[in-house]
Amino acid sequence: MKLTILGCHSATPRVNAHPTSQFLEIKNHNFLIDCGEGTQVQLRKYHVKFSKIKHIFISHLHGDHFFGLVGLISTFRLLNRETELHVYGPKGIKEVITLQLKLSNSWTNYPLIFHELTSKKSELIFEDTKVEVHTIPLDHRVYTNGFLFKEKLGERKLNMGPIQEYPEIDVCDYQNLKNGRDYVLENGNVIKNSELTLDPPAPKSYSYCSDTSYFPEIVDVIMNSTCLYHESTFLNDKEDLALKTKHSTALQAAKIAKQANVKQLIIGHYSGRYKNTEDFKTEAKTTFNNTLLADTGKTFDI
Repeated sequence: MKLTILGCHSATPRVNAHPTSQFLEIKNHNFLIDCGEGTQVQLRKYHVKFSKIKHIFISHLHGDHFFGLVGLISTFRLLNRETELHVYGPKGIKEVITLQLKLSNSWTNYPLIFHELTSKKSELIFEDTKVEVHTIPLDHRVYTNGFLFKEKLGERKLNMGPIQEYPEIDVCDYQNLKNGRDYVLENGNVIKNSELTLDPPAPKSYSYCSDTSYFPEIVDVIMNSTCLYHESTFLNDKEDLALKTKHSTALQAAKIAKQANVKQLIIGHYSGRYKNTEDFKTEAKTTFNNTLLADTGKTFDI
């Protein structure tokens, strides 16, 4: 699981401060999470191939989280994309994007599929044999979701030492062993799968919590996540402003991470009023030590 930060600052874009967008690689999937202004430029800058993106998850309809979407969709068209593109986001995302495409006569030449979200409870919105994605209902000024990306348990690993002790076990039997089946010898004896295979790696999970006030109700959804990204627009000296604007402080993000027993916390969405982002980490580490700072272009191996 690999996370690339394309932008991690709040409000208006600046020369060295890009609005929110992330690129997540998980089990051979490539997910774009939020799409602030200039995201496609950032994708090029950090050498992310456009064709790899098949699913885009938009947390809410504030401009610093989706103003780059119509541009990216249009660029896909200019590049003669044929693969379908799925967009998951709040109700209204289809209307706002298709209106722009309509008025500019720029309809896509590839299938563009919207999945509009309205539930205020966590729900499963994507699933295949390797990955599932759930919403994380958040508390912001407009309807907002975070997203929980979870690996599914993989195949068991062959333990070749014990396997080689049974010459009748052939290569053609390996997949059944990986799938967890016992092996029945010709004499009828059963060799337990646990004797021939090893447990697969524990599945990893990534919780993305964009703009939200301090909202402990999310703890049950994100519990035990391998990694949590949580917005921290302000330091604790502006807790009153965080409450008013329905954002979080670095300390509040750390409290959520501790309550949810996550392994690692990444904070971002910094207000432009702060010049030194290290202050965010210093504040968060007083409550949750394993805290890292998001930074544009930074990659995390989760």
